[in-house]
Amino acid sequence: MASNKAPTKVVNRSSVSGQFVTDKYAQKHPSTTERQHVRTPPPTKPKR
Repeated sequence: MASNKAPTKVVNRSSVSGQFVTDKYAQKHPSTTERQHVRTPPPTKPKR
């Protein structure tokens, strides 16, 4: 049975500029970064 939940990916963003930042930067600057869960599109079936 298929799950209704879309696969998600965890990303880090700067609270100041909104740009994506690395995990290493986010760990060093926790007060200015936010973690987000972003839905990824389901895999498409190849056409024959």
